[in-house]
Amino acid sequence: MRPEILNPLFAEIETLKGVGKGLAKPLGRLKLEHVGDLLFHLPTGWIDRKHVETLDMADAGRVVTVIVTPIDYKAGGPRSPLRIQAADGEGNVISLVYFNNPGWAKKLLPLSEARAISGRMELYGQELQIVHPDMVVKPEDIAEIPKREAVYALSEGLTNKRIAQLAEQALERAPEMPEWIEPSLKEREGWPGWRAAIATAHTNPADEKARRRLAYDEIFANQLALALVRQSARSRRGEALRPDGRLRDQLRLPYEPTSAQSRSTTEIEADVQQDKPMLRLLQGDVGAGKTLVAVNALLMAVESGTQGALLAPTEILARQHFDTITKMLSGLPVNVAVLTGRDKGKTRESTLMGLADGSIDILIGTHAIFQEAVRYKKLVLAVVDEQHRFGVAQRMMLAQKAERPPHLLVMTATPIPRTLTLTHYGEMDVSRLDEMPPGRQPIETRVMSVQRLDEIVDGLGRHIGKGGQAYWVCPLVEESALSDQAAAEERARLLQARFGEDRVGLVHGRMKGPEKDAVMERFQRAELAVLVATTVIEVGVDVPNATLMIVEGADRFGLAQLHQLRGRVGRGDAQSICLLLRGDMLSETARARLKLLRETNDGFRIAEEDLRLRGAGELLGTRQSGEVGFRVAPPELVAELAPIANDDARLLIDNEGGIESARGEAARIALYLFKRDAAVPLLRSG
Repeated sequence: MRPEILNPLFAEIETLKGVGKGLAKPLGRLKLEHVGDLLFHLPTGWIDRKHVETLDMADAGRVVTVIVTPIDYKAGGPRSPLRIQAADGEGNVISLVYFNNPGWAKKLLPLSEARAISGRMELYGQELQIVHPDMVVKPEDIAEIPKREAVYALSEGLTNKRIAQLAEQALERAPEMPEWIEPSLKEREGWPGWRAAIATAHTNPADEKARRRLAYDEIFANQLALALVRQSARSRRGEALRPDGRLRDQLRLPYEPTSAQSRSTTEIEADVQQDKPMLRLLQGDVGAGKTLVAVNALLMAVESGTQGALLAPTEILARQHFDTITKMLSGLPVNVAVLTGRDKGKTRESTLMGLADGSIDILIGTHAIFQEAVRYKKLVLAVVDEQHRFGVAQRMMLAQKAERPPHLLVMTATPIPRTLTLTHYGEMDVSRLDEMPPGRQPIETRVMSVQRLDEIVDGLGRHIGKGGQAYWVCPLVEESALSDQAAAEERARLLQARFGEDRVGLVHGRMKGPEKDAVMERFQRAELAVLVATTVIEVGVDVPNATLMIVEGADRFGLAQLHQLRGRVGRGDAQSICLLLRGDMLSETARARLKLLRETNDGFRIAEEDLRLRGAGELLGTRQSGEVGFRVAPPELVAELAPIANDDARLLIDNEGGIESARGEAARIALYLFKRDAAVPLLRSG
């Protein structure tokens, strides 16, 4: 239950003075739904106003506050701007420009009456001007114009002033909180208390200590939630396995496992022999061989006379895993089955019976494998592929299918910087596949201007003429008047006109699952030569014959996303090529991203560089992780403060009595305040 002290902050935003349904809509677009959300909608910057007595060309380009007297109105037609000529006390003239000639501007600035105005002063030819002064008051009220004003992220229908007024109301409701930060850490950093920090962050956005304190609070709440999940899992007894290697020794592999694969398998074997449930993350770059490690883990369960399950995010991926694993286990006495939403009738009944009587050793499937009707005889190990598509709640549903919590291995092909692994998977031990199996050829990456589109399409024609297949990725689904980005539907239409409708397929996120799967399966069976797609193909599709990847508008994508897309090719023996098509107006960041992709195929290096290049922008591309985001902490502070917050959370749990202690009670408030409280009922439910 949420601590009572937080109730004022979880009140609906309409309880604030002046907020009706009309204002709630633009606030809702910014995800400001409760009073407390306004507290964490921190300024993105600030305006410093220079108060001056007289107008001076030397101040052009600055935001100034000055007392002037309007002396003349100059207006053309109704659509022409209104220019109000005004003079300071020494007769220096400035032009105050209002577009569309609004009638209210003359009421605001009547002739011969002095007014204090503020706005950005620019030089237009030899004339000083302010376009739409942002504040106009009577001279006696000049103190109302602040010397420093916070600047907020806005949505249509909102102004800086309105957000600042609402934030002030929210601050009035903000209670003093008990301290959850470890005292010596707070003293060493010189951080203020929580309430003082949140007030300062709004009134003086340049104050770094207030910002760092609030960023730390959010990161600490995140790390504490993960530590509680870990504690909860480790406090329950699992099944200690006794794998003997007899099945794994019979695996016939086309290559020797890499040392990273062998090391990860050894780490998993050590985990599953404990009666505390394994919680391990397997991080492997695209093509690093995660499937072999997963198969070894599943065989450890079968060698111990129990069952294993592999959970995939999509039906096409589940069936792909089923085909791959069935081939790997060919000739072994292991019964593997697949279960997805598509399976109905007798096939489904037969699978359910096999799971219940134990004749099925390994089940592969989508979320259908933890539906109510699915009963296992003895499920002791679960592998979750593409972890970021599944939340903690879904993982726990799977765990409840076993008499005891199963050992859990989660896999991700999205390399994450070491510094950020803590904040996304902090409850888990980590194994890394940081080398490639022998025989994998590095993908050749080229950057080309979109101006060369005709010769690129000609090259595509030659490629598919020799029996090759290709992906063509676009940033948008359909053409938009608001964007010049390439659209998949239009690109597919043009390529179909050139190569034939039966040779070019289209998939995008707005299509229904079965429809999308049908197109992808046609591409897998080589019935289609070209697959035009949005980023829905980023994860999982395995077509060894597809050796050409074309990404249109590549300068608009994040590094991690481009690396994932590139990983769809290079899955067979033939040399693969990735063409990144760029626009002509490249930012420095986009240029650096594309240069790095040309230089390296190392996903872990790319992930570290991605964090450095993006700064406070976008952490994992278009939020690939699906995890709860950070509202206050920018990525560079997450990277810096996460290890400290992680140590503090572990200290609280291991040495200070957890959330039942005095500091723990305060920390529990932080969990709810930063919406990381899912960990609390998790503890209670066991």
